[in-house]
Amino acid sequence: MALFLRRGAALAARSIRAAAASSASTSVHRLPSVGSLAGAGELAPTKLFLLEARRGFAKGKKSKDDGRGDTVQDAPDIGPAVKSAATQQMEAAVVALSRELSMLDHIMVETTGVKVALNRMAVVSVLDAHTLSVMPYDPSSMKSIEHAIISSPLGINPTPDGNRIIANIPPLTKENIQALCKVVTKSAEDFKQSIRRARQKALDTIKKSASGMPKDDVKRLEKEVEELTKKFIKSADDMCKAKEKEISGN
Repeated sequence: MALFLRRGAALAARSIRAAAASSASTSVHRLPSVGSLAGAGELAPTKLFLLEARRGFAKGKKSKDDGRGDTVQDAPDIGPAVKSAATQQMEAAVVALSRELSMLDHIMVETTGVKVALNRMAVVSVLDAHTLSVMPYDPSSMKSIEHAIISSPLGINPTPDGNRIIANIPPLTKENIQALCKVVTKSAEDFKQSIRRARQKALDTIKKSASGMPKDDVKRLEKEVEELTKKFIKSADDMCKAKEKEISGN
């Protein structure tokens, strides 16, 4: 029994010495630290590639994460809305000017302390080349309408005729023509101011939104508003010149 135990111990000792020798003769390869590639030359090409791939992936992930907070959403395109609103306001001014330049439409009737355009208080119709008929919506306003026509620069002497007023248009004198041309010019200038106000409103809207828009888009939109303004100002000027030509007979 004792002999058997000694042989077992001897065999165990030899196994331990063999394992230690084998461990000492085995070389261990360690990857160089991420911050330095000084030992990279000792690595096989495949291991070096894996190391670089891990480093590149780590950097890419960090850059992606860092950029999340810098994402900028595109600002909505306000151009169509701004131009549409400006166009509607400018068109309304030109249409109003067209009505204003119609015969007798520029006459303002004062009633209950308020001045109202004649075309809102009566129906004006042409009886012949030299006669107009003015039919008040409210018969009680006839006196006010008659006074307003007499006070106009047209040189008309209206005559009451039942529930209407007959306005005979005399041949225009040089003085009347000049007076009417002044009325036309003033009316045109008033409505051009309305067009300019629409322009300023559009530019203010663009300015408020400029911080969220590319500079090129801001400049382009401002230029388009300016072109719209010039277009409608020219329409008002053309209407004014045409009316002056009609009045003077030239």
